[in-house]
Amino acid sequence: MKRRSFVSGSAALAAAGIVSVRAAAAATIKPYSWDLNPPTDTRDNFIAWGKARGEDPYFLGQRWDRFQALLKNKDIWGAATIRAFLLTPREEFAAVNPNIHKRAYEHAFLDIGYGVTMSGPHLQARMTNVIDVKRGEKVLEIGTGSGVQSAYIANLTDNAYTIEIIQPLAQRTRGVYDELIAKGYTEFQHVNTKSADGYYGWEEAAPFDKIIVTCGIDHVPPPLLQQLKAGGVMVIPVGPPGAQRVLKVSKTQGADGSITTSREDIYGGKIVPFVPFTKLEDGKVVGTHNR
Repeated sequence: MKRRSFVSGSAALAAAGIVSVRAAAAATIKPYSWDLNPPTDTRDNFIAWGKARGEDPYFLGQRWDRFQALLKNKDIWGAATIRAFLLTPREEFAAVNPNIHKRAYEHAFLDIGYGVTMSGPHLQARMTNVIDVKRGEKVLEIGTGSGVQSAYIANLTDNAYTIEIIQPLAQRTRGVYDELIAKGYTEFQHVNTKSADGYYGWEEAAPFDKIIVTCGIDHVPPPLLQQLKAGGVMVIPVGPPGAQRVLKVSKTQGADGSITTSREDIYGGKIVPFVPFTKLEDGKVVGTHNR
């Protein structure tokens, strides 16, 4: 699978002026397989399983505890999404900022620099569960950010695409993916990345079965709706700045060929603030795509 890389591995992190706390750890983990199935019965069994794979027991414990909170809050429910969460090392993506590294599993938006945040695990789990990704489906994410959202998706399908408008951030996150692939997290080979204005989607890779948008806007971008397959689903925060509602947008095709869309608020009207859906003009990030 072809993927776009700007600068790979630790070189990208160095180019971005980031010293990763992962750099000191040369340990590798057992390579990825679709047959990997972490235990979901007890905390001790999960930690023992992950430790045998080569992961850090400290973060495995945090991952399990957050998993239990996700279940209790009904933010995660599908077996495939549960597996994806339990296999995704959030701490590796938070490691770009030593101040948030050990807070990776907190129910909070965490600062990753460049004026953007890593969304909390509850929001990411629910949005991922709502689009219900099946293996083999093509999924587009708008707003790569830390890389965690597409990391979840890479455990659900081998056709993940993600766009980041801030080029230095896109470079840094691609470097994180490449560094983790070298470490043994080969599932991240499933992630195709590029730096561009996500409002216009990824036309040459379209159409997509599922689209997930991780930045707020006051309308559904027509290009993204066009690139969504009939029968596909998009999850997107829509509303005025800082007061979005997260919508599930379903696109259907009637027997006569007509296309219709329906919308459902995945939080029942709850306002969830997101970073703005910015736009690119003459190679610079300026303003937003709000109308």
